[in-house]
Amino acid sequence: MSLKEQNVLFFSRTMGMGGTSNVMIQLCKILKPKVNKIVVCSFGGAMVETLENMGIKHITVNDVGKHTPLNFIRILRQVSAIIKQENITVIHTHHRMSAFYTAVLKKKYDFVFINTSHNTFTDNKAMTRFAYKNANVIACGEMVKENLTDYFGIPSSQVTVIHNVIEAFDGNVTQIPQLKQLKDEGYYIVGNVGRFAEQKGMEYFIASYPLVRKQTDKIKYVLIGDGVDREKLKQQTAELGIADDVIFLGYRSDVQNVLSQTDLLVLSSLWEGFPLTPIEGFSVGRTVVATAVDGTKEIVHDNQNGFLIEARNPQAIAEKILFLFRSPETQKKFEQEAFNTFQTEYSFASFAEKILQYYAGALPPHSHQGRCP
Repeated sequence: MSLKEQNVLFFSRTMGMGGTSNVMIQLCKILKPKVNKIVVCSFGGAMVETLENMGIKHITVNDVGKHTPLNFIRILRQVSAIIKQENITVIHTHHRMSAFYTAVLKKKYDFVFINTSHNTFTDNKAMTRFAYKNANVIACGEMVKENLTDYFGIPSSQVTVIHNVIEAFDGNVTQIPQLKQLKDEGYYIVGNVGRFAEQKGMEYFIASYPLVRKQTDKIKYVLIGDGVDREKLKQQTAELGIADDVIFLGYRSDVQNVLSQTDLLVLSSLWEGFPLTPIEGFSVGRTVVATAVDGTKEIVHDNQNGFLIEARNPQAIAEKILFLFRSPETQKKFEQEAFNTFQTEYSFASFAEKILQYYAGALPPHSHQGRCP
Protein backbone atom coordinates (compact mmCIF):
# COMPACT_ATOMS: atom_id res chain seq x y z
CA MET A 1 0.00 0.00 0.00
CA SER A 2 1.21 3.50 -0.78
CA LEU A 3 1.54 6.26 1.79
CA LYS A 4 -1.59 7.89 0.38
CA GLU A 5 -3.64 4.80 1.27
CA GLN A 6 -2.65 4.75 4.95
CA ASN A 7 -5.00 5.37 7.87
CA VAL A 8 -2.73 6.48 10.71
CA LEU A 9 -3.51 6.32 14.44
CA PHE A 10 -1.38 8.43 16.78
CA PHE A 11 -1.65 6.91 20.26
CA SER A 12 -0.33 8.71 23.35
CA ARG A 13 -1.26 9.14 26.98
CA THR A 14 -2.56 12.71 26.67
CA MET A 15 -2.86 15.65 24.33
CA GLY A 16 -1.99 18.04 27.13
CA MET A 17 0.72 20.65 27.23
CA GLY A 18 4.23 19.52 26.50
CA GLY A 19 6.75 18.60 23.86
CA THR A 20 5.24 15.22 22.99
CA SER A 21 1.90 16.76 22.08
CA ASN A 22 3.68 19.45 20.03
CA VAL A 23 5.52 16.77 18.08
CA MET A 24 2.25 14.96 17.39
CA ILE A 25 0.73 18.20 16.09
CA GLN A 26 3.75 18.63 13.81
CA LEU A 27 3.39 15.07 12.53
CA CYS A 28 -0.27 15.74 11.80
CA LYS A 29 0.69 18.79 9.75
CA ILE A 30 3.27 16.80 7.81
CA LEU A 31 1.22 13.66 7.19
CA LYS A 32 -2.33 14.97 6.79
CA PRO A 33 -1.86 15.90 3.09
CA LYS A 34 0.11 12.71 2.41
CA VAL A 35 -2.07 9.95 3.92
CA ASN A 36 -5.70 8.95 3.63
CA LYS A 37 -6.65 9.69 7.25
CA ILE A 38 -5.20 10.55 10.66
CA VAL A 39 -6.88 9.71 13.96
CA VAL A 40 -5.50 10.51 17.43
CA CYS A 41 -6.44 8.67 20.61
CA SER A 42 -5.45 9.71 24.12
CA PHE A 43 -6.88 10.56 27.53
CA GLY A 44 -7.49 14.10 26.26
CA GLY A 45 -6.04 17.49 27.13
CA ALA A 46 -5.74 21.12 26.11
CA MET A 47 -4.40 20.38 22.63
CA VAL A 48 -7.40 18.33 21.53
CA GLU A 49 -8.91 21.62 20.37
CA THR A 50 -5.84 22.21 18.17
CA LEU A 51 -6.40 18.82 16.54
CA GLU A 52 -10.06 19.57 15.94
CA ASN A 53 -9.18 22.92 14.36
CA MET A 54 -6.89 21.01 12.00
CA GLY A 55 -9.68 18.65 11.05
CA ILE A 56 -8.07 15.73 12.90
CA LYS A 57 -10.39 13.33 14.73
CA HIS A 58 -9.57 12.70 18.40
CA ILE A 59 -11.02 9.72 20.25
CA THR A 60 -10.81 9.64 24.04
CA VAL A 61 -9.58 6.42 25.63
CA ASN A 62 -8.82 5.50 29.22
CA ASP A 63 -5.60 6.75 30.80
CA VAL A 64 -2.78 4.33 29.87
CA GLY A 65 -0.92 5.53 32.96
CA LYS A 66 -3.37 3.76 35.27
CA HIS A 67 -2.24 0.21 35.80
CA THR A 68 -5.23 -1.89 36.83
CA PRO A 69 -6.56 -5.12 35.25
CA LEU A 70 -9.92 -3.49 34.46
CA ASN A 71 -8.25 -0.48 32.83
CA PHE A 72 -6.03 -2.81 30.81
CA ILE A 73 -9.04 -4.65 29.40
CA ARG A 74 -10.96 -1.45 28.67
CA ILE A 75 -8.08 0.17 26.79
CA LEU A 76 -7.50 -2.92 24.66
CA ARG A 77 -11.20 -2.94 23.77
CA GLN A 78 -11.24 0.80 23.04
CA VAL A 79 -8.20 0.78 20.77
CA SER A 80 -9.31 -2.46 19.11
CA ALA A 81 -12.61 -0.76 18.23
CA ILE A 82 -10.72 2.20 16.76
CA ILE A 83 -8.56 -0.09 14.62
CA LYS A 84 -11.64 -1.80 13.20
CA GLN A 85 -13.90 1.24 12.82
CA GLU A 86 -11.23 3.48 11.29
CA ASN A 87 -9.51 0.66 9.34
CA ILE A 88 -6.17 1.66 10.86
CA THR A 89 -3.09 0.57 8.91
CA VAL A 90 -0.38 2.39 10.90
CA ILE A 91 -0.21 2.94 14.67
CA HIS A 92 2.39 5.47 15.81
CA THR A 93 2.77 5.55 19.58
CA HIS A 94 4.28 8.31 21.73
CA HIS A 95 4.25 6.79 25.21
CA ARG A 96 5.71 3.56 26.58
CA MET A 97 2.38 2.25 27.80
CA SER A 98 0.74 3.16 24.48
CA ALA A 99 3.47 1.09 22.84
CA PHE A 100 2.79 -1.76 25.28
CA TYR A 101 -0.92 -1.85 24.39
CA THR A 102 -0.07 -1.62 20.71
CA ALA A 103 2.36 -4.52 21.01
CA VAL A 104 -0.44 -6.63 22.51
CA LEU A 105 -2.85 -5.63 19.72
CA LYS A 106 -0.18 -6.34 17.11
CA LYS A 107 -0.68 -10.03 17.88
CA LYS A 108 -4.25 -9.78 16.58
CA TYR A 109 -4.17 -7.09 13.91
CA ASP A 110 -1.98 -6.46 10.91
CA PHE A 111 -0.66 -2.88 10.96
CA VAL A 112 2.65 -1.06 10.77
CA PHE A 113 3.88 -0.24 14.28
CA ILE A 114 5.97 2.91 14.78
CA ASN A 115 7.04 4.33 18.13
CA THR A 116 8.69 7.64 18.91
CA SER A 117 10.65 7.61 22.17
CA HIS A 118 10.72 11.06 23.73
CA ASN A 119 12.50 10.36 27.02
CA THR A 120 15.15 8.31 28.78
CA PHE A 121 14.19 5.76 31.44
CA THR A 122 15.79 3.29 33.83
CA ASP A 123 12.79 1.22 34.90
CA ASN A 124 10.33 -1.39 33.63
CA LYS A 125 12.97 -3.09 31.48
CA ALA A 126 10.98 -6.23 30.61
CA MET A 127 7.83 -4.29 29.75
CA THR A 128 9.75 -1.83 27.58
CA ARG A 129 11.50 -4.61 25.67
CA PHE A 130 8.16 -6.28 24.99
CA ALA A 131 6.57 -2.99 23.93
CA TYR A 132 9.31 -2.14 21.42
CA LYS A 133 10.23 -5.63 20.19
CA ASN A 134 8.20 -5.41 16.96
CA ALA A 135 8.18 -1.64 16.57
CA ASN A 136 9.95 0.65 14.15
CA VAL A 137 11.56 2.93 16.74
CA ILE A 138 12.32 6.62 16.31
CA ALA A 139 14.50 8.21 19.01
CA CYS A 140 14.15 11.98 19.30
CA GLY A 141 17.84 12.35 20.20
CA GLU A 142 21.15 10.51 20.48
CA MET A 143 20.87 10.15 24.26
CA VAL A 144 17.43 8.58 23.87
CA LYS A 145 18.82 6.06 21.36
CA GLU A 146 21.73 5.29 23.67
CA ASN A 147 19.28 4.66 26.50
CA LEU A 148 17.20 2.31 24.33
CA THR A 149 20.18 0.33 23.08
CA ASP A 150 22.43 0.28 26.16
CA TYR A 151 19.87 -0.05 28.96
CA PHE A 152 16.97 -1.81 27.29
CA GLY A 153 18.95 -3.82 24.77
CA ILE A 154 16.99 -2.69 21.71
CA PRO A 155 19.12 -3.43 18.60
CA SER A 156 20.80 -0.30 17.30
CA SER A 157 19.65 -1.09 13.77
CA GLN A 158 16.03 -0.92 14.98
CA VAL A 159 16.36 2.68 16.25
CA THR A 160 16.57 5.75 14.00
CA VAL A 161 17.36 9.20 15.40
CA ILE A 162 15.14 12.00 14.08
CA HIS A 163 15.57 15.15 16.11
CA ASN A 164 12.49 17.04 17.26
CA VAL A 165 12.21 20.53 15.82
CA ILE A 166 10.17 23.71 16.07
CA GLU A 167 8.56 25.59 13.23
CA ALA A 168 10.10 29.01 12.59
CA PHE A 169 8.42 31.94 14.33
CA ASP A 170 6.48 34.12 11.90
CA GLY A 171 7.66 37.28 13.67
CA ASN A 172 4.16 38.55 14.41
CA VAL A 173 4.40 39.56 18.06
CA THR A 174 1.17 39.89 20.04
CA GLN A 175 1.91 42.01 23.08
CA ILE A 176 1.21 40.40 26.47
CA PRO A 177 0.11 43.18 28.83
CA GLN A 178 1.92 41.82 31.93
CA LEU A 179 5.19 41.50 30.06
CA LYS A 180 4.87 44.84 28.33
CA GLN A 181 4.33 46.53 31.68
CA LEU A 182 7.43 44.85 33.12
CA LYS A 183 9.52 45.93 30.12
CA ASP A 184 8.17 49.48 30.32
CA GLU A 185 9.25 49.54 33.97
CA GLY A 186 12.75 48.44 32.99
CA TYR A 187 12.73 44.85 34.21
CA TYR A 188 14.85 42.03 32.81
CA ILE A 189 12.44 39.11 32.27
CA VAL A 190 13.51 35.50 32.78
CA GLY A 191 11.10 32.84 31.49
CA ASN A 192 10.68 29.15 32.22
CA VAL A 193 8.35 26.97 30.12
CA GLY A 194 6.95 23.54 30.91
CA ARG A 195 4.52 21.35 32.77
CA PHE A 196 4.32 22.09 36.46
CA ALA A 197 5.52 18.65 37.49
CA GLU A 198 8.57 17.12 39.14
CA GLN A 199 10.47 16.56 35.88
CA LYS A 200 10.71 20.28 35.06
CA GLY A 201 12.39 21.29 38.35
CA MET A 202 10.39 24.51 38.63
CA GLU A 203 10.82 24.63 42.41
CA TYR A 204 14.59 25.04 41.97
CA PHE A 205 14.02 27.86 39.51
CA ILE A 206 11.72 29.63 41.99
CA ALA A 207 14.20 29.00 44.83
CA SER A 208 16.86 30.86 42.84
CA TYR A 209 14.91 34.12 42.82
CA PRO A 210 15.71 35.26 46.41
CA LEU A 211 19.41 34.79 45.53
CA VAL A 212 18.96 36.99 42.46
CA ARG A 213 17.04 39.64 44.39
CA LYS A 214 19.93 40.00 46.85
CA GLN A 215 21.93 41.41 43.92
CA THR A 216 19.29 43.37 41.97
CA ASP A 217 15.63 44.28 42.08
CA LYS A 218 15.39 44.71 38.29
CA ILE A 219 14.75 41.06 37.38
CA LYS A 220 11.38 39.30 37.28
CA TYR A 221 10.56 35.63 36.65
CA VAL A 222 7.75 34.39 34.41
CA LEU A 223 6.44 30.80 34.45
CA ILE A 224 4.65 29.65 31.30
CA GLY A 225 2.63 26.47 31.71
CA ASP A 226 0.38 24.60 34.08
CA GLY A 227 0.14 21.24 35.78
CA VAL A 228 -0.37 19.24 38.94
CA ASP A 229 2.18 21.25 40.96
CA ARG A 230 0.68 24.66 40.22
CA GLU A 231 -0.66 25.33 43.72
CA LYS A 232 2.48 23.91 45.32
CA LEU A 233 4.64 26.31 43.30
CA LYS A 234 2.40 29.29 44.04
CA GLN A 235 2.59 28.41 47.73
CA GLN A 236 6.39 28.32 47.45
CA THR A 237 6.46 31.87 46.07
CA ALA A 238 4.19 33.02 48.90
CA GLU A 239 6.36 31.39 51.57
CA LEU A 240 9.49 33.00 50.07
CA GLY A 241 7.79 36.39 49.92
CA ILE A 242 8.25 36.67 46.15
CA ALA A 243 4.67 36.25 44.91
CA ASP A 244 4.86 39.66 43.19
CA ASP A 245 8.17 38.81 41.51
CA VAL A 246 7.27 35.43 39.96
CA ILE A 247 4.44 35.76 37.45
CA PHE A 248 2.35 32.73 36.49
CA LEU A 249 1.15 33.24 32.92
CA GLY A 250 -0.63 29.90 32.71
CA TYR A 251 -0.78 27.63 29.70
CA ARG A 252 0.01 29.40 26.42
CA SER A 253 -0.28 27.99 22.92
CA ASP A 254 1.94 30.83 21.61
CA VAL A 255 5.19 29.96 23.40
CA GLN A 256 7.44 31.54 20.77
CA ASN A 257 5.44 34.75 20.96
CA VAL A 258 5.81 34.77 24.75
CA LEU A 259 9.54 34.01 24.70
CA SER A 260 10.14 36.78 22.16
CA GLN A 261 8.98 39.17 24.89
CA THR A 262 11.39 37.85 27.54
CA ASP A 263 15.12 38.42 27.88
CA LEU A 264 16.33 34.98 28.90
CA LEU A 265 15.09 31.41 29.11
CA VAL A 266 15.82 28.90 31.88
CA LEU A 267 15.30 25.14 31.54
CA SER A 268 15.49 23.66 35.04
CA SER A 269 14.56 20.06 34.19
CA LEU A 270 15.75 17.09 36.22
CA TRP A 271 15.64 14.82 33.16
CA GLU A 272 14.79 15.21 29.49
CA GLY A 273 14.78 13.09 26.37
CA PHE A 274 15.19 15.76 23.73
CA PRO A 275 13.46 18.94 24.95
CA LEU A 276 11.73 21.35 22.59
CA THR A 277 11.87 24.31 24.98
CA PRO A 278 15.47 25.39 24.25
CA ILE A 279 14.78 25.08 20.51
CA GLU A 280 11.72 27.31 20.97
CA GLY A 281 13.95 29.84 22.69
CA PHE A 282 16.59 29.61 19.99
CA SER A 283 13.94 30.13 17.29
CA VAL A 284 13.25 33.64 18.60
CA GLY A 285 16.89 34.45 19.34
CA ARG A 286 16.90 33.73 23.05
CA THR A 287 19.78 32.08 24.84
CA VAL A 288 19.23 29.46 27.53
CA VAL A 289 20.49 28.57 30.98
CA ALA A 290 19.77 24.84 31.09
CA THR A 291 20.46 21.87 33.33
CA ALA A 292 23.02 19.49 31.80
CA VAL A 293 20.70 16.47 31.59
CA ASP A 294 20.30 13.87 28.87
CA GLY A 295 19.30 15.27 25.48
CA THR A 296 19.50 18.91 26.57
CA LYS A 297 23.27 18.65 26.14
CA GLU A 298 22.73 17.86 22.45
CA ILE A 299 21.09 21.27 21.95
CA VAL A 300 22.66 23.68 24.43
CA HIS A 301 26.43 23.99 24.00
CA ASP A 302 27.99 25.41 27.13
CA ASN A 303 29.44 28.90 26.79
CA GLN A 304 28.48 29.00 23.09
CA ASN A 305 24.72 29.29 22.62
CA GLY A 306 23.89 29.14 26.32
CA PHE A 307 25.02 27.85 29.70
CA LEU A 308 24.79 24.32 31.10
CA ILE A 309 24.49 23.88 34.86
CA GLU A 310 23.89 21.01 37.25
CA ALA A 311 20.32 20.10 38.14
CA ARG A 312 18.69 20.89 41.49
CA ASN A 313 20.99 23.89 42.04
CA PRO A 314 19.26 27.25 42.64
CA GLN A 315 22.63 28.90 43.28
CA ALA A 316 23.90 27.94 39.81
CA ILE A 317 20.70 29.21 38.20
CA ALA A 318 21.02 32.55 39.99
CA GLU A 319 24.71 32.94 39.13
CA LYS A 320 24.20 32.43 35.38
CA ILE A 321 21.16 34.69 35.25
CA LEU A 322 23.05 37.45 37.02
CA PHE A 323 26.09 36.98 34.78
CA LEU A 324 24.06 37.43 31.59
CA PHE A 325 22.08 40.29 33.12
CA ARG A 326 25.36 42.10 33.75
CA SER A 327 27.04 41.03 30.48
CA PRO A 328 24.88 42.19 27.56
CA GLU A 329 27.68 41.68 25.03
CA THR A 330 28.08 38.02 26.01
CA GLN A 331 24.34 37.54 25.97
CA LYS A 332 24.10 39.05 22.48
CA LYS A 333 26.84 36.69 21.25
CA PHE A 334 25.05 33.69 22.77
CA GLU A 335 21.74 34.79 21.24
CA GLN A 336 23.21 35.03 17.75
CA GLU A 337 24.75 31.58 18.08
CA ALA A 338 21.45 30.22 19.45
CA PHE A 339 19.54 31.50 16.42
CA ASN A 340 22.21 30.12 14.09
CA THR A 341 21.86 26.72 15.81
CA PHE A 342 18.13 26.79 15.19
CA GLN A 343 18.48 27.66 11.52
CA THR A 344 21.18 25.10 10.72
CA GLU A 345 20.16 22.13 12.90
CA TYR A 346 16.42 22.28 13.58
CA SER A 347 14.72 23.07 10.28
CA PHE A 348 11.08 21.97 10.12
CA ALA A 349 11.44 21.26 6.38
CA SER A 350 14.27 18.83 7.08
CA PHE A 351 12.24 17.12 9.82
CA ALA A 352 9.25 16.73 7.48
CA GLU A 353 11.41 15.18 4.79
CA LYS A 354 12.94 12.70 7.25
CA ILE A 355 9.51 11.69 8.62
CA LEU A 356 8.05 11.10 5.16
CA GLN A 357 11.09 9.04 4.16
CA TYR A 358 10.83 7.03 7.38
CA TYR A 359 7.14 6.27 6.84
CA ALA A 360 7.78 5.24 3.24
CA GLY A 361 10.55 2.90 4.40
CA ALA A 362 8.42 1.39 7.19
CA LEU A 363 5.57 0.40 4.87
CA PRO A 364 5.73 -3.09 3.39
CA PRO A 365 5.42 -3.31 -0.40
CA HIS A 366 2.21 -5.35 -0.11
CA SER A 367 -0.03 -5.65 2.94
CA HIS A 368 -3.48 -6.38 4.27
CA GLN A 369 -3.17 -4.00 7.16
CA GLY A 370 -5.92 -3.21 9.61
CA ARG A 371 -7.52 -6.68 9.45
CA CYS A 372 -7.32 -9.65 11.74
CA PRO A 373 -4.88 -12.24 10.35
